[in-house]
Amino acid sequence: MARVRNRIAGIISLFGELLITAGVVLGLFVVYSLWWTNVLADRAADQDGAQVRDNWADGPGALDTKDGIGFLHVPAMGDDDILIKRGTTSAILNHGVAGYYTDPIKSALPQDAKGNFTLAAHRDGHGAKFHNIHKLKTGDAIVFESKDTWYVYKVYKTLPETTKYNVDVLQPVPKESGKTKPGRYITLTTCTPMYTSDYRYIVWGELERTEKVDRDRTPPAELR
Repeated sequence: MARVRNRIAGIISLFGELLITAGVVLGLFVVYSLWWTNVLADRAADQDGAQVRDNWADGPGALDTKDGIGFLHVPAMGDDDILIKRGTTSAILNHGVAGYYTDPIKSALPQDAKGNFTLAAHRDGHGAKFHNIHKLKTGDAIVFESKDTWYVYKVYKTLPETTKYNVDVLQPVPKESGKTKPGRYITLTTCTPMYTSDYRYIVWGELERTEKVDRDRTPPAELR
């Protein structure tokens, strides 16, 4: 009988050790996913962003869709200058940037006369550039900085949750936001709730004005 009790106690002890090990492994995975990937992504984004600004310093040239087309500034979400690149695949977004859609609906670009500048970025991990998207409210500024122009958008509608298959939010005229006529819109998309990818969080803005970049790259009033 004592031998049986000792065996059971040994099994319970082993099971406990396995649970502790599993917990440590899970904890390390969470640290990697939510902290270390941010470190690596921010490092890559800083390097890429510096390259874009170096390219701008070289003078006139074609639109750069490889290294990045410019920077997004969203005061309500934080102080980051978010580099914008072409595409929304993991291979792009995992480098701590936002990307503009090439499919299922092709994004307009800010300089286009009409259309919807549609962007995606991670909410958690890999730079988490849209982590604080829920802090954006009606009237808040979203500013895109290109080589020669500041584009100042103002938020007019948010959609806290929608299916990940809802591509209508990316339409040139985002009717789900209440708009019915062509204009110059911007759409931010990311995962929700936090730490999941079950649904999508959407923010819509409309272009309020543009300002030419001066020699000192003086930002618009919304960023001062």
